[in-house]
Amino acid sequence: MKPHPLLLTIALFLFAFPFYMMDGLAILDNPSAIAVTAFGILLFLFALVYSASDSEDALFYVFVVLSFMSGISAIIVLEEDGYISNFLEGYMRQGEPYLSTAHGMMNCYWAATTHFALQLAMIAAITQRKSYRNLGLYWVGSLTMNFAVYLLGNVVGKYGSEIRLDFFLNIPLLLALIWAASRIFAQPKTLSLETADKVSEEQRKSLLQRPLDLVLVGFLLFNISFTLFRGLVVLDCKADVCFDYINQQEPYLRDPVAYPKIQMLVFLFYGLPYFCLCLYGLLTPGSSWMPDWALISAGAIAQAQFSHTGSSLHQHTPFPYRTPESAWWLVTLFNLAYAVGPHLLVYRCLRNPAFFSPVVSQDDIKKKQ
Repeated sequence: MKPHPLLLTIALFLFAFPFYMMDGLAILDNPSAIAVTAFGILLFLFALVYSASDSEDALFYVFVVLSFMSGISAIIVLEEDGYISNFLEGYMRQGEPYLSTAHGMMNCYWAATTHFALQLAMIAAITQRKSYRNLGLYWVGSLTMNFAVYLLGNVVGKYGSEIRLDFFLNIPLLLALIWAASRIFAQPKTLSLETADKVSEEQRKSLLQRPLDLVLVGFLLFNISFTLFRGLVVLDCKADVCFDYINQQEPYLRDPVAYPKIQMLVFLFYGLPYFCLCLYGLLTPGSSWMPDWALISAGAIAQAQFSHTGSSLHQHTPFPYRTPESAWWLVTLFNLAYAVGPHLLVYRCLRNPAFFSPVVSQDDIKKKQ
């Protein structure tokens, strides 16, 4: 009798705790041995999950094994914050020391909670033969942002000289993400049953007749302005307002770990064009790409803002780079608002997608009648 998929997933998450109670082993003093052992563990888990389940969806096995990785993330943050001990201290010291940074810990908190919850939900959907495309797109966006900032920050930041073999274990995980994203994109969309008349009626409405879209335009304009401003700040703009902001509001942006700078540059070069395209999509009917990319960007921005805001307040960030108490509420409110807009856009796209459906001509309406 094979175990229930959800029980198997939760068991693997919890199995990470006793499995990694090996802090005193001599192998943890050798970075190469750590990397080989970690890769062997991943292969063993894939084989174990494959033999213990008969799912026809290949992504099922990826989600289950990544749930074990979420368990490892939980160990890291619990140990670094002092709740447990003698689990992965040796690995953190010899394998991936940058995981002990505030940004690394916030990534682990997110992986141990949000990624694990998303993976559980998708496994449940697979078991019940339901669509998980929307959840999958959100998960893809979150993991993509995680990898983009984390990997680049490790290379160009203060830990760039401490890159070891363990760092390259991220490559198979990145390849697995790319493969999973292609599989999720290829799944059929969950289509809403909108009549041609309904689509035509929605697409004839002006922006003033769509109050939620008007609010979203305001959020997008805020995101565009804030993205451009913080991009200029990390690019050493000499304007007084930029100098005051980086020193008095968000000194974390100049932390030598480089994660905050990379994050702002990712927003500047990728987020800014996306927000402008979203404005176009809200003004122009038939932008059928909006729902999918709204889900991806919401996942990416949620992960980014959680890690960035949490890191700027965490005790592992050196005191001179932490958000000052006098600016705490303002900075937190701005960062929260930055993440709210994309999630409101997801709600808008999924709740009433008729405006984003392919444009329906009068001839098409007559043919339907």
